[in-house]
Amino acid sequence: MTAEADMTADAIAMLPDRGVVALTGPDAESWLDNLVSNDLALLQRDAHVFTGLLSPQGKVLFEFFIYRGSDCLLLETTSSSADGLIKRLKLYKLRAKIEMVDATADWSVIWGRGSLPIALPNAAIAGVDPRAPADLWRGICPRSASLGLTVGGAYLQARVGLGIAEAPDDYMLGDVFPHEANFDLQNGLSFTKGCYVGQEVVSRMQNKTVVRKRVVKVSARNAMIGGAPIAAGSAVIGSVGSVDGSHALAMLRLDRAAEALDAGTPLISAGVEIDVDAEAIKRYRQSLLDRPVHDL
Repeated sequence: MTAEADMTADAIAMLPDRGVVALTGPDAESWLDNLVSNDLALLQRDAHVFTGLLSPQGKVLFEFFIYRGSDCLLLETTSSSADGLIKRLKLYKLRAKIEMVDATADWSVIWGRGSLPIALPNAAIAGVDPRAPADLWRGICPRSASLGLTVGGAYLQARVGLGIAEAPDDYMLGDVFPHEANFDLQNGLSFTKGCYVGQEVVSRMQNKTVVRKRVVKVSARNAMIGGAPIAAGSAVIGSVGSVDGSHALAMLRLDRAAEALDAGTPLISAGVEIDVDAEAIKRYRQSLLDRPVHDL
């Protein structure tokens, strides 16, 4: 969606730590669709697609959004990952008619709460954030059109409150499966489009495996500390990621957390007792009933 209007800093903010990779060429869309975890056919309807590039073993190597520009595809990821994403994609290029460049200098990433505002920067491409479509929107615009915007805004607060994990704050790229980073809960995976890199593992986790570890929301009475371990008794069962005061995200062994809750054992992080999002525990318990237990 494109609009020309005055920008209101309280409604639209810029994310300075995001980068953009541009893919051009006649094969770009079909070639990329065969690699990533989501279905690029969604771009016929939506402003962008949330997806990941996985390893053959099914772990998340890169997470990003894909936008369709006027003559290219634009991949939005963390600025520190842009160069690595290009290098990884080039391993799959073979004879495909595509070119890819780091276009971070040309584009800014913007976001806001609630529905998409009528007033957007000139030449913006924006839509609801598929990870929380009722609560957030995001987009990109030419860097020259983002001058004067608030930097960051309350993005961390919004993300923590909605339980949206992002690497590297909440998990390390190359270390986790997409289900563990909640791709399945936040519209980052396709289970219908067919083969892509890591698809067999994703399918098995969706249909046969009880996912025992996830990024979940946690809270405490006092401020939490990012990176601090979470323990149930003497056993470390997770670690804190992004922190917004007394609220945070944490990569947590849900099976161990559920056992601790049943036994009345408190979960402690940096000397503070924490509470785990009840819905996450409820989903885990339901998954035990829904599918047989197979561990990867």
